[in-house]
Amino acid sequence: MADKPVLGFIGLGVMGSRMCANLIRRSDANVVVYDPVAEAADAAAVLGARKCGDAAEVARIAEIVFLSLPSIREVETVCADLAGAPDRPRIIVDMSTSDVGRTRALAARLKDRGVALVDAPVARLRQAAEDGTLLITVGADEPLFAELKPFLSCMGSDVVHAGGTGNGQVMKILNNMVLFLNMNALAEALTIGRAAGVDGALLFETLALGSADSFALRRTATATMIPDEFPVRAFPTNYAIKDLALALQLARDEGIDVPAASQTMDLLERTRDAGYGENYYPAMIKLVDGRG
Repeated sequence: MADKPVLGFIGLGVMGSRMCANLIRRSDANVVVYDPVAEAADAAAVLGARKCGDAAEVARIAEIVFLSLPSIREVETVCADLAGAPDRPRIIVDMSTSDVGRTRALAARLKDRGVALVDAPVARLRQAAEDGTLLITVGADEPLFAELKPFLSCMGSDVVHAGGTGNGQVMKILNNMVLFLNMNALAEALTIGRAAGVDGALLFETLALGSADSFALRRTATATMIPDEFPVRAFPTNYAIKDLALALQLARDEGIDVPAASQTMDLLERTRDAGYGENYYPAMIKLVDGRG
């Protein structure tokens, strides 16, 4: 592997497996992978990756390691394993959605071990991960961003330098906050419109022609709220609660009151408590229209 850069990828779940596949296919690099689910690592190996037995083996081989993990807890654990290995990577790129304060604190700890942490969370749907058209917001200094952008561009069509460490997470968290508030508003509009005798599909088609238009309206709300289908193999209510909690924590840290976001969190939590925690989060409409 000496003739090409060696990249590591840890976390081959729904999004990570697709992101890693594009890194394997599109980058001029060798890729080593680790995931505790053997089948996930096997699938990456079919595409040309080398499987590793644990994070320490990834650390020994790869100079740059990408992470796609459920939360900051797993990120902290894996980073400790990577930084504690006899041969540690030079750069760790966290592509998870993580707590801003803990990300910055983790970066400071890793810096003391000679490892740079870059936050590069991703936005957009599963299909965008498949197609390599994710939005990636990156918190890093300019030289690190320039070094990583060619690799990140294998996974995303829009790679934004958000500023210093943690700013990538700020951008992603606020993106999701606005998305969830938008979906809340659309659930209320659809419920009111139907109660007043307007066809729901026609309502959404008309809103999309005016200033109420949005990606959430045209794609997510139309595909889920109109047919009243909220699958379990999509971004679930529990994940939405986790991400919105990060936005609310950021607001508290900055001393900012956010009543609209707090109301949407209450709606999501009631949606979860009504039994829709694993369903696609637009299921929140069931609580708005009284079916929860």
